[in-house]
Amino acid sequence: MIRVLIADDEPMIRAGVRSVLTTDPDIDVVAEAADGRAAVELVRRHRPAVAVLDIRMPGVNGIDAAAEIRATVPGTGVIMLTTFGEDDYILEALGGGAAGFLTKSGEPEELITGVRAVAEGAAYLSPKIAARVVAHLAATGAGTLAGRRSAARRRVAALTAREGEVLALLGSGLSNGQIARRLHVVEGTVKAHVSSVLARLGVGNRAAAAVVAHEAGIIPPQPPQP
Repeated sequence: MIRVLIADDEPMIRAGVRSVLTTDPDIDVVAEAADGRAAVELVRRHRPAVAVLDIRMPGVNGIDAAAEIRATVPGTGVIMLTTFGEDDYILEALGGGAAGFLTKSGEPEELITGVRAVAEGAAYLSPKIAARVVAHLAATGAGTLAGRRSAARRRVAALTAREGEVLALLGSGLSNGQIARRLHVVEGTVKAHVSSVLARLGVGNRAAAAVVAHEAGIIPPQPPQP
């Protein structure tokens, strides 16, 4: 059972997220909070596998709450819920250790997919979020879109062929175990490759590495939804 906490200052949003998540029999919503401070306290109390946090909340916002959760309850993965116009916050949350990013306007199935991925130790960026981050970086003085893509491809080219495969699958939202099964290797080998990829790319977490994978355009096509 995947234990989940939801934090959002809007009761209707919390109700909607809860309603979607409870359609999955493997997900149990164990607590809800209306602000970041309460979210941190409830995470400490309930130790959920995943905390789904609104990026902007009164008092302690989602970014600060995520950083505190990652520092004090590292076993809880954090997913940030965002709306359009919050791209600067997304970039800040990437550096703070959030493992997943979803838009409030996304498909319900994406929320369940993201929670499952983060619960398994993966990073999950919805395709809309990934596209926004890449475009936002290019639009805020961090280099043109074409320039950033070329730079990302050079960074990826410096990896070994196997590390490049691991990065592409990591960027697709796969966990170490899923990558190991896909590549027919043991999970410990994948973990070593991921550590090497993060170090060689100069990023601090899987979500930031996933952004590089999206910038470089190496994410494999996703299978069509049934």
